[in-house]
Amino acid sequence: MSTLCFSQEDTSKWKALISFGLNSPSQDGLIQPFEANSINFPSINLGIQHMFKPQLGAKLDFGYNRFTNANNSPDFKVNYTRINAQLVYDTTRDLSFLPLGIGMVLHAGPGYTMIKPLDIYRENKNSYLNVMAGLELHYTMSKTVSLFVDGSYIMGFAGDFDPITDGAGSFNGNMLTLTFGASISLSGCRTCN
Repeated sequence: MSTLCFSQEDTSKWKALISFGLNSPSQDGLIQPFEANSINFPSINLGIQHMFKPQLGAKLDFGYNRFTNANNSPDFKVNYTRINAQLVYDTTRDLSFLPLGIGMVLHAGPGYTMIKPLDIYRENKNSYLNVMAGLELHYTMSKTVSLFVDGSYIMGFAGDFDPITDGAGSFNGNMLTLTFGASISLSGCRTCN
């Protein structure tokens, strides 16, 4: 989640990012007979980003996802929360074919996932390391604001449930997210209108 950087302006250095959207958990992260809906709402991402160079930066972001059972599954709900530290690469300068005002940003980095089942399975909490990678498309609204869409994949590094009953209503798999949001400058805005 970044800004368009044709030159390293002060407005590009620090950004706040917020986005909302959908998630899709991998079914192999659930034990039988549990099955999640393939598309779930909501996914919420909050982050802060700093660009060290015009094209290279880092961000720290927090993500919250909720998913629920499919129709043919026992009832369950899971809160999937993560925190990630990621490198950010703004490819806009490299992709000269993009229309003016459109940018493409890649991001990737490690993090930590916390799983909290709800309802009757709330004791089956789970935590594990993850790595996240994604691609964002930005549309510049002004010097300080851009709108973006982000597609990200979060790969979890969780062990098998042991005993298997610890997996009832819980999750130890991967997650795909699609969110829409805004990137807002936190720096260099004294003369921005």
